Amino acid sequence: MLILASRSPRRQALLKAAGLEFRVVVPLVEDTTPSCVRGSYSALARRSAVEKALSIGPRREIVLGADTIVVCEGEALGKPRGEADARRMLRKLSGKWHGVYTGVALVQGARRLIGYERTEVAFRELSKREIDWYVETGEPLDKAGAYAIQGAGAGLIRTLRGCYTNVIGLPLPKLLGMLAEFEAEGRAER
Repeated sequence: MLILASRSPRRQALLKAAGLEFRVVVPLVEDTTPSCVRGSYSALARRSAVEKALSIGPRREIVLGADTIVVCEGEALGKPRGEADARRMLRKLSGKWHGVYTGVALVQGARRLIGYERTEVAFRELSKREIDWYVETGEPLDKAGAYAIQGAGAGLIRTLRGCYTNVIGLPLPKLLGMLAEFEAEGRAER
């Protein structure tokens, strides 16, 4: 059985949709996305995913850690600190392309497999009224980049290039490939 080191209901829903058996253990590290990043965004997402997986301690089962970062014009946008911050993020994203990076880490004892996915998303031009309405729904307040593509935020998106589930918070095609590789390596070691 897989252990998900995340409290994210979106990641849980994606794993259920993929038919994977798992249980949740809340990681001991918090989501912290610095606005100024040294190094690459993919490296930051991968590092954070590993930290989450390792924070729950050594396990016999495979532990999945994941972290998603939204980047627009060189600024990493984490979860907004409140409504004003959500409005600021949405104004920044309005009419622009941005990148969504999700780091994925599989850990089992000393074994580790780490990867990431990047998706490009374009917002349509948003009016102040649309931004105010969306923030008032409450949906953006606990989402990286202040939007949920799988919810009312879908109406903010003009188009995307890449993996849709990555924008939700877990790139399922990448994860399933990594799990197959991880399990094959485990069988070969026996």
